[in-house]
Amino acid sequence: MLELKNSQDTAMDSLCKTVRALIRHDAFDECETLVAEAMGKFPHAAEPHNLFGVVLELEGMHPEAMRHFRAAWALDPTYLPARYNLDKFGTFYEDGTFAIDASDCRDRRVKY
Repeated sequence: MLELKNSQDTAMDSLCKTVRALIRHDAFDECETLVAEAMGKFPHAAEPHNLFGVVLELEGMHPEAMRHFRAAWALDPTYLPARYNLDKFGTFYEDGTFAIDASDCRDRRVKY
């Protein structure tokens, strides 16, 4: 069981890094494909839903993005990037920042 968890953690870390790089190049279609594959392979993981939410938000699909942030939060209420994104994009004063992984939540106030 521990090996499976470590394998999933490694896959999610790699996915987050890949999506971050693709976002920098505005490769949103490729992001969506990778994230959708991860959702199928790891249906109970919060990370793919959070990432899909970020991509959708960057594409201007706010309601759809919020659904994925909420799904990520429901799958893992301890996953801070999902909570951070819900807080940031759920207001009228969004400042363009988002959380791809936990490193984006450091030194930022995240409500629990």
